[in-house]
Amino acid sequence: MSSELFKKYDVQAPRYTSYPTVPYWSETPSWEQWTQAIKAGLGPTDAGWSIYMHIPFCETLCSFCGCNTVITKSHKKEHPYVERLLKEWQIYKSAVAEFGSRPMRQLHLGGGTPTFLSADNLKALLEPVLSSVSLENGEFEGSIEVDPRRTNREQLQALYDMGFRRVSLGVQDFNVEVQRLINRIQTFEENKSITEMAREIGYTSVNFDLIYGLPQQTPERMQITLEKTLELRPDRVAFYSLAVVPWIKPAQRLFKIEDLPQGEDKYHLYEMGREVFLEAGYEDIGLDHFALSDEKLAVARAQSKLHRNFMGYTEHRTEVLLGLGVSAISEAPTCFHQNKKELPVYEREIDGGSVPTLRGHLLSEEDLAVREQILQFMTRAEVDLESQVDFTVLQERLAPMVADGLVRFEGNRMIQTQKGLPFLRNSAMALDKRLLAKSPDQSMFSKSL
Repeated sequence: MSSELFKKYDVQAPRYTSYPTVPYWSETPSWEQWTQAIKAGLGPTDAGWSIYMHIPFCETLCSFCGCNTVITKSHKKEHPYVERLLKEWQIYKSAVAEFGSRPMRQLHLGGGTPTFLSADNLKALLEPVLSSVSLENGEFEGSIEVDPRRTNREQLQALYDMGFRRVSLGVQDFNVEVQRLINRIQTFEENKSITEMAREIGYTSVNFDLIYGLPQQTPERMQITLEKTLELRPDRVAFYSLAVVPWIKPAQRLFKIEDLPQGEDKYHLYEMGREVFLEAGYEDIGLDHFALSDEKLAVARAQSKLHRNFMGYTEHRTEVLLGLGVSAISEAPTCFHQNKKELPVYEREIDGGSVPTLRGHLLSEEDLAVREQILQFMTRAEVDLESQVDFTVLQERLAPMVADGLVRFEGNRMIQTQKGLPFLRNSAMALDKRLLAKSPDQSMFSKSL
């Protein structure tokens, strides 16, 4: 990628973990519509489903973070929150009996800091759920996001004993000055300790989250971060661009915009990382993800089984993703649903016996068609559009990307080239009918690169 391409295509773009994207959700389903959509998605007895649990608590605020968090050092909040997650689960179990008989393929804990919970509270949360569902065929994958500063062997062992095999470390950057500016001091030794500990216990996949575009990142500092990453050789790397969204996360105003690498400087950091990972034997999964060739994510992509939902890239496609916890997002084949974002409101409504709906979306027939197109494109870097779009108009929209060698057409197939993989979000926008019909009149999305 040249710096000219970076300048040209580094624009606000959705990440397409859903279609329509959240800002374009309109008609919120009723509780009956939502639960009926879940039942339809669970479908036949061998249909699998996934669950995401949001743990919002963090002991300190990382200024770069765009997640829904509750900053507290009080671990007295653990048990009441676990109890409410289980209450929410029981509400769903009572409404959708199929959750007990259809195989659960994936369970992911995200946050916040899921390892804010003690080993005992992790067991108190997960054991009742796992004991009440079907885990057939040995295909279950448990995964968790961890803060190496807040994680210990007891927690990792408890999770492993319950079937967890994948752990994702929030590393971000190894330079102390960068860490200071984002309020996340975290030593190489802490990351190394948790990585080695997870592997000793038996975890088969370790992921590192790294971010480029952080304040005071330089090529020299990035080179050290990359070298230290390769020293520990995680199975996966998520190499994210800093999502600058101060209109959503005021904490990002704690660092100055002039401290952030911009334009060619930021582009160079990305190119450094991509080149290092490819040379080290990682495969470019697309959209800032890299994985070793024998890692499940790379295997799924090679077999055209890769899936994408609100948890990001996954190796299994499930039609239902149930989100539990404050702000958690769920999906079914014809609906989306999100819980309310304020913890006191979530607690009050759960205690009252209802799921705290913030918003959702009933997909139209057109939404369903476009959703499938964008999903296929984001996971395979190509899509067979058949007669569902006006090719003349689509080719006009993508003419600059075709000219730049980022996209090509073969018959009815729209294909992202290897050179174009970093620009998947840009190309997908050409398929996004809601975005094309009404461009945002204010900042909604992070930059694409």
